[in-house]
Amino acid sequence: MSRAEQPSRRAVLTAAVAAAVAGGAGPAAADQGADAPAPADAPARTVDNRAWTTHADWRSGTAEGTRTVAGTRPGLVIAKSGGAVDYTDPHTGRTARWEYATWTSPVHRLAVPATEAIASWNAHTPDGTWLQIELRGTYSDGTATPWYVMGRWAAGDQDIRRTSVDDQSDGRSSIWTDTFAIDDPTTGPRLTSYQLRLTLYRKPGTKLTPKVWRVGAMGSDVPDRFTVPASTPGLSRELIVPRYSQEIHIGQYPEYDNGGEAWCSPTSSQMIIEYWGGSLTPEQLGWVDPAFADPQVCHAARFTFDYQYEGCGNWPFNAAYAATFEDLRGVVTRLGSLTDLEKLIAAGIPAITSQSFLKEELTGAGYGTAGHLMTVIGFTPDGDVIANDPNSPSNEAVRRVYKRREWENIWLRTKRYNAAGKVVSGTGGVCYLYFPAFPTPRQRAALAAVGVL
Repeated sequence: MSRAEQPSRRAVLTAAVAAAVAGGAGPAAADQGADAPAPADAPARTVDNRAWTTHADWRSGTAEGTRTVAGTRPGLVIAKSGGAVDYTDPHTGRTARWEYATWTSPVHRLAVPATEAIASWNAHTPDGTWLQIELRGTYSDGTATPWYVMGRWAAGDQDIRRTSVDDQSDGRSSIWTDTFAIDDPTTGPRLTSYQLRLTLYRKPGTKLTPKVWRVGAMGSDVPDRFTVPASTPGLSRELIVPRYSQEIHIGQYPEYDNGGEAWCSPTSSQMIIEYWGGSLTPEQLGWVDPAFADPQVCHAARFTFDYQYEGCGNWPFNAAYAATFEDLRGVVTRLGSLTDLEKLIAAGIPAITSQSFLKEELTGAGYGTAGHLMTVIGFTPDGDVIANDPNSPSNEAVRRVYKRREWENIWLRTKRYNAAGKVVSGTGGVCYLYFPAFPTPRQRAALAAVGVL
């Protein structure tokens, strides 16, 4: 559980949520230049995903010192230095010089003019390398945002400390850890398009390079709501996913977000990584105290830790961690209903969902939380949700069955009342999807159905 009933990093969005309640306004109308309107009986789209993954995708961007590597997983690498810069790590105080090269995506016009956007990337960063991802958008009035840093990331922590960047705003939009957000979604502009910029860094004078296989972003304009429509059960299936408890790690490595009590995100990530066959070597786990059970959970916590946020719950950092395992992809998106989750489960793809709730809002949980990640692994014949809940006293107790209607609402709503009766934000269907780099036709169809491929 992520700091149960304490303010999450997304609590800063609460003011906007409260304004939406006071104003009673729904999402703004789509830009007239967007895609043609859907038929009257079709639900409005609320999420737009775009990722660059293919050789043609990489060639479509603007490269300054980078080049495209062909193959079954085309990627972007440093071809030559585009310059050098000194970077002072704010978390260690060390200053080092780095060569760099950049790639800038074409402009992507959002099918859903967005109030929020979250970037994701999948990359290999050997020792001596790291990367930065930035987003620059265009508002619905035609003006531009600054280049916002969405993350500075390395798989390891020996060169730089992976970090989000605080205090980024132009008075109309801001970056809150891993999320671009319009400051006032009731009256402010929407994000109608964006570009992404990758900067790849390496130690000067070396031939080292990161390799990026996937970069993209999810833009969304989920309607403000306390409740969501109920979906009709359509699947009975349970996937066999490893079960890990975060609670057995309480007190272990408190430098990583106070130990296991706040490790719901990396614990959930590790479950699905191992479901897909990902494993760590004894050498990789050699730093973990041999007296600790499930050392791979400790490892996941360390290598998803965001040193600025001071937590392991940075959504894109978890997806990037998953993608460091061979032939895995990781992406952050939003889904629209439990029907979407059923499509994924039917294809053998579990999902990690983010939700917040009071104790009495989720029968059988036994706790309340301002933000918590669980792994959805299936559905009962009655349509209830089968989840591996890491906030459990033991690995054996991780498997839970939660009532479908309760689960759907706490996951998909965008606003709720906390224990003090104050209006606060909900995640609006956020989930992490980890899946094979080379999905089967059935998996590919399920992912496409939820807008990821």
